Amino acid sequence: MTTDAPAVATGPLVARTVAVPVDAIESLVDLLPERQPLAWLRHGEGIVGWGRAAGVETSGPARFAEADAWWQEVVEHAVVRDEVREHGTGLLCFGSFGFTDAPGSSVLVVPEVIVGVREGTAWVTTVTSGSLDRIDRALHPADPPPAPAGLTFDDGALDAGAWGDVVAEAVRRINGGELEKVVLARDLRATAEEPVDVRWPLRRLAATYPTCWTFHVDGLFGATPEMLVRRERGLVTSRVLAGTIRRTGDDEHDLALAGALARSSKDLEEHEYAVRSVADALAPHCSSTSVPETPFVLHLPNVMHLATDVNGVVHDSRETSSLQLAAALHPSAAVGGTPTPDAVALIGELEGMDRGRYAAPVGWMDAAGDGEWGIALRSAQVEGNAVRLFAGCGIVADSDPDAELAEAAAKFEPVREALLP
Repeated sequence: MTTDAPAVATGPLVARTVAVPVDAIESLVDLLPERQPLAWLRHGEGIVGWGRAAGVETSGPARFAEADAWWQEVVEHAVVRDEVREHGTGLLCFGSFGFTDAPGSSVLVVPEVIVGVREGTAWVTTVTSGSLDRIDRALHPADPPPAPAGLTFDDGALDAGAWGDVVAEAVRRINGGELEKVVLARDLRATAEEPVDVRWPLRRLAATYPTCWTFHVDGLFGATPEMLVRRERGLVTSRVLAGTIRRTGDDEHDLALAGALARSSKDLEEHEYAVRSVADALAPHCSSTSVPETPFVLHLPNVMHLATDVNGVVHDSRETSSLQLAAALHPSAAVGGTPTPDAVALIGELEGMDRGRYAAPVGWMDAAGDGEWGIALRSAQVEGNAVRLFAGCGIVADSDPDAELAEAAAKFEPVREALLP
């Protein structure tokens, strides 16, 4: 485990949160500067941050536990003055984690400046060197980012034909009784003439997919429709998505497709696996859980999903942080498969690529351990002028390779369109 200065050993962090007029913030995403932006947004609300007051990088099977222990130590030594006391105020960190144990490269970042809006309340938190003057300046919109220039797209690890063959092999394994479901992903590579300013796709995603959680942490960005876990004052919520159909743009036809999705035995089977895995993972940590009997259909601009919100009450908020809950839930059947160990092993055998932080927890956590951790779906990793896009599909016994390729193409669309000028 490595830390980036200033860390706990160099002295405690000092955080101050003050309220600001909500009408002083026209757009949270527009506040982000080019330097080290961080974001977690939905319906125009949420939190953004920039700068790096402290941070930690972890890897391997203990990456979640090491990150959580580091954060607890930061909080124990910190001096926090929170004049707002809302969900997302005070000292907090943003984080993203590797999908697999190896290498599992993961990060927590404490920003120098955090700006938030929630239900008519707005605030600014500064860490280590905040002042009222600095808070005022933090509310000015940053210079707009440039669009990526000369963008080209190419296949990633596998082309469409090869990936279809992988899906067919997975179906053969499932029908042979090796497992019930596996989620297979593929990647797409985009290259620009100059380094890509991540704020360009972030602004586009936040505007186009307002019902999703638009995020950016350490080069990983996207707009995920799936909340892995939210913990707020002991209450726990997890939104499970599994089962997808592409929208046509014709409202009447889409309603018919939504009805077909809700009755699809293939999609209902896939969804049931995912819901069961989440409920089972939460049960040891919660005194009670509530699981609806049937899913609802979540309508997004480009696709529709079967969705279920699982709710619970955590046993002891002092002992179980939102990050620990995220670790217990990852990977769910929605991004791994069923049984999960067998599915993850098959992913490693067949997928032909390193997922990095795709389909793993991404989000934020405060000093009390409350927070929101989504699953990094509809996402991409930007490094200089290269962007790697990801999309995955749940494969069950009657999955069709051509249909899964079409579903993956639909899931690439949000980030691909957001990158275009």
